[in-house]
Amino acid sequence: MRPDAAEAARTPVVILCGGRGTRLQERTREIPKPLVEIGALPILWHVIQLYAAHGFRRFLLATGYRGELIERFVAARAWPHGVSVECVDTGPETPTGGRIKLLEPRLAHERLFCATYADGLADIDLGALLAFHREHGELASMTVVRPQLQFGVTELDRDGRVTGFREKPTSEHWINGGFFCFSGGALGYLQPGSVLERAPLERLAADRQLRARRHEGFWACMDTYKDAVALGDLWASGEAPWRLWGEDASLRPVRAAPTQRLHVTGSP
Repeated sequence: MRPDAAEAARTPVVILCGGRGTRLQERTREIPKPLVEIGALPILWHVIQLYAAHGFRRFLLATGYRGELIERFVAARAWPHGVSVECVDTGPETPTGGRIKLLEPRLAHERLFCATYADGLADIDLGALLAFHREHGELASMTVVRPQLQFGVTELDRDGRVTGFREKPTSEHWINGGFFCFSGGALGYLQPGSVLERAPLERLAADRQLRARRHEGFWACMDTYKDAVALGDLWASGEAPWRLWGEDASLRPVRAAPTQRLHVTGSP
């Protein structure tokens, strides 16, 4: 059963925007990684537009490194009708799980919430992910993907004879694709010093409270300069797979009412 528009609209989306992006230093010496541009607009804009295209309307940006620049960008944009974007300063060194934990006062009364990173894009059906989470009834859902390998593969027989080559095949293994749904009870698995991808997810899995939804379509993470160039080329081609919204989305920054800024204390 698919979620209705009202369910997506009332489900908050946490976007983790606080990291330093050290493997993208060509772009992140002066700006935070979420503001690295894909087609003249920050990747953060693309992530928000992706969720908004599926009916999500409330966004909490967990900022850290150069967070004031993200606040400035958010305040200058005119977002789709009904969308609210709020920057929450969770500290420059706080790990991923800790950033979500510091938002607990804002999330504790929510039946569920979504979370994602500010550097990943996909042609994912986020409504289907929300429905998947609601239907299985456990505390956490994560999207898993099979990435394209960076290098070509040499195929060998048992004697070491080369039998063929495959150019950058899809991995046989599933990895964390970065699009999550959590029920409120999952917050109890987090601490201010938690790295989300380690103890919290491991404990949820051990308690049989974590389900994975496979995504077989397009997925990309902007981890390096090369990744940023590849995403920019896709956008410039007019065939960006993650562009699930219409032509009416504004591409030009305009002045808007200042975004609300919340500073959360207690980060390590």
